[in-house]
Amino acid sequence: MIENGSRVSFEYTVADESGKVIDSTQGDPVTYTHGKQEIISGLEQGLSGMAIHEEKRIRLHPEEAYGPVNPEGFKEVEKNDIPIGGQKVGALLSARGSNGEDVIIRVSEVKNDTVVLDFNHPLAGKTLDFEVKVTNIQRPGGS
Repeated sequence: MIENGSRVSFEYTVADESGKVIDSTQGDPVTYTHGKQEIISGLEQGLSGMAIHEEKRIRLHPEEAYGPVNPEGFKEVEKNDIPIGGQKVGALLSARGSNGEDVIIRVSEVKNDTVVLDFNHPLAGKTLDFEVKVTNIQRPGGS
């Protein structure tokens, strides 16, 4: 059974509320250490207590996944600061974060002279449905 400190491998398929598949790891399991907050909190809680080969559907509301959409996560910038190919709603731009990590920014709105950028996680505000299957559990201490 999955418990704090367990090294867990699992496969998942995640879909939005409409059933549209967002991502899938079928055949390529994800591995994490349970209780170390290496995956989103709601998913970690949903996996707690599961056994090898067990399958489960876990529904996560925004608060348990990537949070609600933060109104302060939007920034309006001059249009000429954005490449022409990125000046359309839904375009994804990449920038370097303050810690050197890659940050994906979505174009939310295009105005006459400015572009509104959305810095929220792309799955913020969404209810997510995970279909999970535990493929391996190493108990704390390696057993």
